[in-house]
Amino acid sequence: MEDPQQRRRNYIRLNLADGIGAVRTNQLIEHFGSVEEIFKSNANQLQQIDGIGPKLAHAITSISDDDVEKELALAEKYEVQILCIEDADYPAALKRIYDPPPVLYVRGQLEQNDTVALAIVGARRCSHYGLEQSGRFASLLVRAGFTIVSGGARGIDAAAHRGALAAGGRTIAVMGCGLAKTYPPENKKLFDEIVSQDKGAIISELPMSIGVKGQNFPKRNRIIAGLALGVLVVEASTRSGALITAKLALEQGKEVFAIPGKVDSPFSSGTNALIAKGSAALVSRLEDILENLDHLGEVITEQGPIIESPARNIALNEKEAALLKHLSTDELSLDELIRRSRLSAGEVSATMTILAIKGLIIQQPDGKFAANRRT
Repeated sequence: MEDPQQRRRNYIRLNLADGIGAVRTNQLIEHFGSVEEIFKSNANQLQQIDGIGPKLAHAITSISDDDVEKELALAEKYEVQILCIEDADYPAALKRIYDPPPVLYVRGQLEQNDTVALAIVGARRCSHYGLEQSGRFASLLVRAGFTIVSGGARGIDAAAHRGALAAGGRTIAVMGCGLAKTYPPENKKLFDEIVSQDKGAIISELPMSIGVKGQNFPKRNRIIAGLALGVLVVEASTRSGALITAKLALEQGKEVFAIPGKVDSPFSSGTNALIAKGSAALVSRLEDILENLDHLGEVITEQGPIIESPARNIALNEKEAALLKHLSTDELSLDELIRRSRLSAGEVSATMTILAIKGLIIQQPDGKFAANRRT
């Protein structure tokens, strides 16, 4: 049996090889049977695989054990954990996308609750209105039980991360550079706050010392979409990278939402187009998002591995705990839950949606709610 530490080193070694991305890594592992077997092969054997020519074969075989040790030392210096796709702590949601990153660098902590996540994305150049809406919806969503995922960039992304922190919630920033770098530099304090307050993580698939390159950002957008149940586009022009994230989310079968903007504003041309084409649901309030996600609790429950034993591992706020307690012995209608809990209809409806998303309740054919006994 392969030693887990050596297996991780082999993944890191492959990740350090220039030109070997997620798709080629999966291709190599499928061909050889394991990441360990890849490094038992010479350059000639590697070249027998479709798409692996002399250049890529050399890139793989030229990475030494010393290179791996330097990478591990750098990760330790920056207090970064390195996960490989075979690790139990690797995010289950990412494993379900077409091209999951074989290696994930994590500064801070990922938690099981982060499975219930929504991405908020938008342009770096944005209006004051866009910044306000990004922070406002991030705050509303974390109070509803979501972790906020974004790209750590200037503008909409940074406002979403800050809105999540301001509301006491969790947030994950996905970087387009290695974690030994800080980009943009003015967000260093924000990233440090996320980690020091134990409110999320800064993550990247790129080796520690990789700097900022334009081609890295579209690739990191698939991770943003992959970690989330849906993507909210706050403000984006027709050429914004946020639209790439929305496209990737749709390809992954995720929900896409957009906040409408002024018809004559270049900052909103992309978001308005998403809505006009029917690619995104129009959002003006939190309920617009929750109502479009109300089927995901059933999906999560039936797929199982997305949230393992949620009854034991998922934290509940006061409203969630109270409503779940009412369902501990009885199957109840929405009206009966409103009567017993003395909460408003809107509060009960929103909270029941979150409990369903977390896989803790199910809705019966007669419309009544019940605790999910399979958890």
